[in-house]
Amino acid sequence: MSNYPWLTIIVPLPIPAGSSIPLFPYRGNKIVRWYTSGICLSEFLLITYIFCYHFNFNNPFIQLKEDYNWINPIDFHWRLGIDGLSIGLISSTGFVTTLATSAAWPVTRSPRLFHFSMLAMYGGQVGSSAPQDTSLSFFMWEPELIPVHLPLSMWGGKRRLYAATKFILYTAGGSIFLPIGALTMSLYGSDEPTLDSQNLANKSYPIVLEIVLYLSFPVAYAVKLPIFPLHTWLPDTHGEAHYSTCMLPAGILLKMGGYGPIRINMELLPHAHSIFSPWLVIVGAIQIVYAAPIPLSQRNLKRRIAYSSVSHMGFVPIGIGFVTDIGLNGAIPQMIPHGLIGAALFSLAGTSYDRIRTLFIDRMGGIAVSMPKTFTMFSSFPVASLALPGMSGFISELMVSLGMVGSRNYSFTSKIIITVIEAIGIILTPIYSLPMLRQMFYGYKVSNAPISHIMDSGPREILILIRFLLPIVGIGFYPDLVLPLWNSKVDFILSWDLRKR
Repeated sequence: MSNYPWLTIIVPLPIPAGSSIPLFPYRGNKIVRWYTSGICLSEFLLITYIFCYHFNFNNPFIQLKEDYNWINPIDFHWRLGIDGLSIGLISSTGFVTTLATSAAWPVTRSPRLFHFSMLAMYGGQVGSSAPQDTSLSFFMWEPELIPVHLPLSMWGGKRRLYAATKFILYTAGGSIFLPIGALTMSLYGSDEPTLDSQNLANKSYPIVLEIVLYLSFPVAYAVKLPIFPLHTWLPDTHGEAHYSTCMLPAGILLKMGGYGPIRINMELLPHAHSIFSPWLVIVGAIQIVYAAPIPLSQRNLKRRIAYSSVSHMGFVPIGIGFVTDIGLNGAIPQMIPHGLIGAALFSLAGTSYDRIRTLFIDRMGGIAVSMPKTFTMFSSFPVASLALPGMSGFISELMVSLGMVGSRNYSFTSKIIITVIEAIGIILTPIYSLPMLRQMFYGYKVSNAPISHIMDSGPREILILIRFLLPIVGIGFYPDLVLPLWNSKVDFILSWDLRKR
């Protein structure tokens, strides 16, 4: 059964499954919702089965390889494979998307198109972590932007068209640099271009060319992560999109911006990475300091959550830039569990909006009495976001900081400065999170709308949030639930960097 094409099944499966949605009855909203949730859950269970029974976590090399000739004249192959780095992203994609489709049940306008977009996003985002061919990587990376753009432009706030246009311009514009760098790598040093990622990993480049290649990729990844100053699409997207759509960029799309620098820049271009790694640390530090105070001025609940996410994602380039075992092992959990926290917060924001029909924090005062369940859940996830011990955020940010201590590439003064900057980001998080909760649930309400008859969260919404909370708390108390997924791969990347230098 090891030769079975598992990845070829799980990567495209959601797209043809979604293509059958238009065949459902026009008024079959309930059927569409159950069908989409069933496809997402089946895909996630299949992913879990494959990883549990057909993947060796102690093997740092690419596993479950598949290679099918696709377009002969240009050596375009359907090459798929996964390792410890991609397995976490694929698993979290399945988990978050399954819960996001459950959160999308209140959507009643054109539900068939909306749920098809959700399944198309699912297939594209799973596919972005599995290709072992640079052309196929771009083929997977780029089309997934369309099903994100579509629900953003059709289901959202008053400025949704502006936000959708900004999203597509930023993300598609940044992605232009991917094929340029990939083609340059494939053409160098060989009579016939090779697009196989494994062959590219064994190539060596002149240091000048390696620097040029290294700089061609981070623009695309910086938009996705997002890195200051290419981050401005994120607050607009999250501020205007339907909350179930927000859950996918927060839980999945941003993580691709951290996956790329590890997979391409660090693994394939180690000489240039050793040169530019201090700059990654500087960029991450700037992002933490810049974005951490901004949520204090945001009246819109979803924009406040979005800027909080931008600030905390600054720990990812810092962890990658330290080039240490602990630091890199901290950067990866910062991407994945933080995605769970962000998705859960947007789900809560949408749950509140469905009841009180406003996203402005100063108009939500005094809803704790009528929404006690929502208040209880809303109190849990900001605590996870501020990296309280016992939550997943604490482990990842602690490991990034410990990775800095163990790095020999930075002076004592530099380590002190970075530590102070990280502390500023951590300290500011409760300063804007806790007053937000106080105002929403116990503060003075500016609007005159009655709150006594507001319904609390229902069983479906509570179940979604509990399923988010369990892995966040589980990883916080027992990090070895996830760290063994990529431990061997991290060791291999660091040793591979030393061998290639």
